[in-house]
Amino acid sequence: MSASGIIFSNIHDNNIPELTGVRTVASVPFACRYRFIDFTLSNMVNSNIYNISVITHYNYQSLMDHIGSGKDWDLARRSGGIKILPPYITAYANSNNALYQTRLEALKSVNYSISRITDEYVIMSDCDVICNVDFNDMLAYHQKSGADMTLAVKNVQLDRETAKKNVIYYSDDEGRVNDVLSYPTNFEGNADISLNIVIMKTSYLRQIVLDAIAHNYISLTRDVIAKNMNVMNYRVYKYEGYFACISSFKEYYAQSMQLLHDPEARRSIFNVKNRPVYTKVRNSTPAYYSSTSNVKNSMVADGCYIEGTVENSIIFRGVKIGRNATVKNSIIMQDTIIGEGAFLNCVITDKNAVIRDGRMLCGADVQPFYVSKGMMI
Repeated sequence: MSASGIIFSNIHDNNIPELTGVRTVASVPFACRYRFIDFTLSNMVNSNIYNISVITHYNYQSLMDHIGSGKDWDLARRSGGIKILPPYITAYANSNNALYQTRLEALKSVNYSISRITDEYVIMSDCDVICNVDFNDMLAYHQKSGADMTLAVKNVQLDRETAKKNVIYYSDDEGRVNDVLSYPTNFEGNADISLNIVIMKTSYLRQIVLDAIAHNYISLTRDVIAKNMNVMNYRVYKYEGYFACISSFKEYYAQSMQLLHDPEARRSIFNVKNRPVYTKVRNSTPAYYSSTSNVKNSMVADGCYIEGTVENSIIFRGVKIGRNATVKNSIIMQDTIIGEGAFLNCVITDKNAVIRDGRMLCGADVQPFYVSKGMMI
């Protein structure tokens, strides 16, 4: 039972444009020292999947810097390993010969790479769903059910705002898909939403891609799943663990803060036996806390220098917080410098930002104040 992995790195860039202006959604920093793609990569590696392709779109320099050779995920291998697939625009990718907008268009653009996959199964995943899932269990379910395609879902309560950002699957008692709602605008209630994780045989994926090229299909959900669910055996795999779907800047802040206030959420992601989350190793010194520092209920990465007060905040690597500075309910990304006497509440600073002495920045939990990468205030 062998499987390859395909990761879509840019599909949801427009969901959080504040953080994806200079990077792909795959390389958005999260949880103190990780990037979004770390969770999907770790899920695959922990499930013994070592042949992984990452389909890129644009702004992927940060992603390449983060992944490097893949050694931090044990993917620097002579055979298999991790491959970055840059945009390859073909005459049949779409009618305007432009960069792809959907997963199916992305798959069409890397058709040649798909034709070279030798593993029997392929697991496709987005990278902005934060969860710790066992793909071996999902693959075993796929084989036992005899499904042509298995889709991971999570049962959640939706309002109209969140429903229109999700694909909803309906299934019978055996888990067979019998209806699908793609980004509905008038739905609210309890439903199984897609985690954008799909398993199928590689041969079936090749068939789907070639058929999409021939018929100019562009949507995997609408043009493949919805049209064929009555004749093909499509199943749902119901994931019961913790997950966070980052669908907006507000959601990014809310899910980050949940990690601070919900110990069960942290355990469900980072403390699962035999399923650690890997990331790029920076080999920094331990965080330094001076005698004037006061840190409460916060996540602080290595390499930080803390002289002020930090409460309910996530502090990334290499951050410096000056004497008498106060940081509350904030996310401070890598190598940010916060001057003496500064006050920050509900603030997100991108990498390499500088907040000068005495500055006061305040946002709200429903709309945090954002400081872009490299900005000085």
